[in-house]
Amino acid sequence: MGALRTWRQLESPAVFLSPLISRHNLLKLSNPNGTNKLLLQRRRRTRYGSISVASPPLNVTAVISPMADTNFSTGVERDSVDRSFTEIIVIRHGETEWNAEKRIQGHLDIDLNDVGRQQAVAVAERLSRESKIYAVYSSDLKRALETAETIASRCGGLQVIQDPNLRERHLGDLQGLVYSDAPKMKTKAYEALQSHGNDVEIPGGGESLNQLYKRCTNSLQAIGSKHRGERVVVVTHGGVIRALHERASLGTGHRAGRILNVSVNVLHLSDPDKWVIKSWGDVSHLNGAGYLDSGFGGDRTSG
Repeated sequence: MGALRTWRQLESPAVFLSPLISRHNLLKLSNPNGTNKLLLQRRRRTRYGSISVASPPLNVTAVISPMADTNFSTGVERDSVDRSFTEIIVIRHGETEWNAEKRIQGHLDIDLNDVGRQQAVAVAERLSRESKIYAVYSSDLKRALETAETIASRCGGLQVIQDPNLRERHLGDLQGLVYSDAPKMKTKAYEALQSHGNDVEIPGGGESLNQLYKRCTNSLQAIGSKHRGERVVVVTHGGVIRALHERASLGTGHRAGRILNVSVNVLHLSDPDKWVIKSWGDVSHLNGAGYLDSGFGGDRTSG
């Protein structure tokens, strides 16, 4: 039987579409009024093969501050940033098959899938056209490390510096489970995950939110102190990025929102310990590579 194809149209300004094969396939058309339209097709796997179905409305966060030190559109390179701060580009790793299955990863070491590798190339190409990168740091888990190595190879052939303190939150007995199965299979661990208590540890060796917050914010603070006046990349996980957002937005009440795969989040760290969010959740480089609009990952699930 032929593939079922259902389309929906999106109004959009002109965008660059890379030739990468993606989870979301986009085609750009023009109408008589000059408006560009994007047709979006989402491929879904079934036990009988792959079909294309209508995608739900995308909820993409792509906020770029005019103060952010980027030159994505022009490709102009700047060698440094203001010496009073460090610009840290925090990036979530590319997609894994477990992300696509909504299976909880935590500290389990899962590889990128093909889409994740394409996403890593897309963000690396973007960064290679922006200001000079002086260092690339990464969680030592493979999904982050491979993403970081792809970036480093296109940004001057840098050596990736691995830091276990940038790992995802350890999620104890929940690791390896499909998220929807967790309440019945590991009830106590699931209840701990859903708890609003920041000091609640997840049964099975899991971390509390406070433990995650302390290790990853201390790590980023050390990176910031070491690289004043420089621009560095940190590749990590959804739960870690939420904790970093919490640290940077203290007292503002702002929420991190969905942490999409290879989203770009720019922080400025300055002495003594001032953190400022310059841009957040930018996935404009994924126009061709695609992404999971569920944004599965973060403090209550797993990046």
